[in-house]
Amino acid sequence: MSFTRSALLHFRETFQILFAIPRTEGWRALFKGLGPNLVGVVPARAINFYTYGNGKRVLSTYFNDGKESAWVHLFAAATAGVVTGTATNPIWLVKTRLQLDKSHAKSQGGRQYKNALDCTMQTIRQEGIRGLYKGLTASYLGVSESTMQWVLYEQMKIGLANRQQRFEASGREPNVWDKTVQWTGGLGAAGFAKFIATILTYPHEVVRTRLRLAPMENGHHKYTGLVQCFKLVAKEEGLLGLYGGLTPHLLRVVPSAAIMFGTYESALKLMGATSHV
Repeated sequence: MSFTRSALLHFRETFQILFAIPRTEGWRALFKGLGPNLVGVVPARAINFYTYGNGKRVLSTYFNDGKESAWVHLFAAATAGVVTGTATNPIWLVKTRLQLDKSHAKSQGGRQYKNALDCTMQTIRQEGIRGLYKGLTASYLGVSESTMQWVLYEQMKIGLANRQQRFEASGREPNVWDKTVQWTGGLGAAGFAKFIATILTYPHEVVRTRLRLAPMENGHHKYTGLVQCFKLVAKEEGLLGLYGGLTPHLLRVVPSAAIMFGTYESALKLMGATSHV
C-alpha cells in the first residue's frame, strides 16, 4: 500500500472513530485522558515559550546588534527544545507507562502502578534516576521539530508583516482576502509551520514513544537504543511503521499549535510586549 493511500485510509478511519465515540460513549468520552495530558503539555509549553522568547532576546541583544534574524530564531528554538525535553521527559515517561499499564491491566491480572508517584518510585528503584530519562535521546532528536516549527513560523510572520506594509503603502481599500489574511494569517502560519515540521520529523515521535514504553521480549528490552529502535521498526513493520498514527496526531497538533501560538501572540499584545516581528 502506498504512503498516500495509507494516509487517506487512516484519515477516513480517524474521522469514523471520532464520530462513533460520542454515539456509543457520549461526548465526554472525547476528553478522556485530558487531565494527565495537560500535566505534561502545560509545563512543556510554558518552558518552551519562556526559554524561546528570552533566548531570542538575549541572542539578538548581545550577538546581533539588537536585530532578529533566522540564525537567532534557530539557536533560540534549539535551546528551548533541549531545555524543554530535559525538564519534562520524566513527566512524559510516567504518563506513557501509566497509559500502557491501564490498557494491559486485564491481561496482566491487575495494574502494576497505583498512581503517578508510585510509577515514578518504581522506575527509580528498578532502573535508577536514569530510568526517568529513557527516550531522552529521541526527545533531543525531536528538537528538530520544534526548531523547524519556530523558524518557519517566524519567517511566515515576516512575510505577513511585509505584505501588510505593502498593503498599507498602496492606499487601497481591503478586500475580503485582505481581511481574511489579517484575521487568520497568524493562526494559519502557526498551523502550517506545525504541519510541515511534523511531517518531516514524525518518525522520532514513534521511536521516542516505544523507547519510553520499554517493552520486553524474551526477558530483555526489545528496544535498546535510538538507532536500534529505528532499524527494528523499519525491519518489522516497514517504513510506514515509522509513520503509524500520523493522521490522528496531525489532527491534534496542528489545531493545537494554531490556538497556542495565537494565544501567545495575544498575551504579548495584552501585556504591551511584542514578538518583534
